Amino acid sequence: MVMNGKVVAITGASRGIGAAAARVFAAAGAKVALLARSEAEMAALTADIGADRALVLACDVADAAAVSAAVAQIVAHWGQLDVLVNNAGMIEPIARIEDADPALWAQAVQVNLAGVFNGIRAALPVMKSAGTGTIITISSGAAHRPLEGWSAYCASKAGAAMLTRALHLEEGQWLRVMGLSPGTVATGMQVQIKASGINPVSRLEVTDHIPADWPAQALLWMCSPEADDWRGEEISLRDENIRRKVGLLA
Repeated sequence: MVMNGKVVAITGASRGIGAAAARVFAAAGAKVALLARSEAEMAALTADIGADRALVLACDVADAAAVSAAVAQIVAHWGQLDVLVNNAGMIEPIARIEDADPALWAQAVQVNLAGVFNGIRAALPVMKSAGTGTIITISSGAAHRPLEGWSAYCASKAGAAMLTRALHLEEGQWLRVMGLSPGTVATGMQVQIKASGINPVSRLEVTDHIPADWPAQALLWMCSPEADDWRGEEISLRDENIRRKVGLLA
């Protein structure tokens, strides 16, 4: 997939899937806007990608005004926005409902659900004026199956999955909308999960998780016409057929 001339915004771009996606899209020729709270990590990523291909924007996705300002900066800098990857997310609090901290629980909903809404709402006018665009939201198997200690993550990811479907219903006639459920990925989030000791996911080993480059490659493929049959749907990297289409399996 060639992305020459395309502008891609990625939230949660400082590490994990977001950073891997930034490298993959840049390698395919795209200009990449990196949105995250950690400017230091994004600066290092920019050094890898090249300053001419990356734009660093410190942004908390839970802050609607900050997200709108970031999108405005992208358009002012590059004149367009072709792809939005809603990747920013948090797993905490990992705790049974009776023990969960209410403030942290609410924060997870703000990041994992409201953050997706904020990105979509900011990107829509720009993409609508161009008559085209792609919005992909990172989902999770936890959006469809409850796990002990993950009530905030499961509930917020389920909301984001429904938001993806609602967006496709309202704008799918011109906008490419999809979700990606990557499975368990070897990122810093897995360190937090393992340390919690709660539910079977915490007992997985590092070798059980896929590398962050796999979902990054899937995101690139999802921007191609080859993925059009999945518009409005959630793609799972647990599906060997999808892995084969992405080029992760022979």
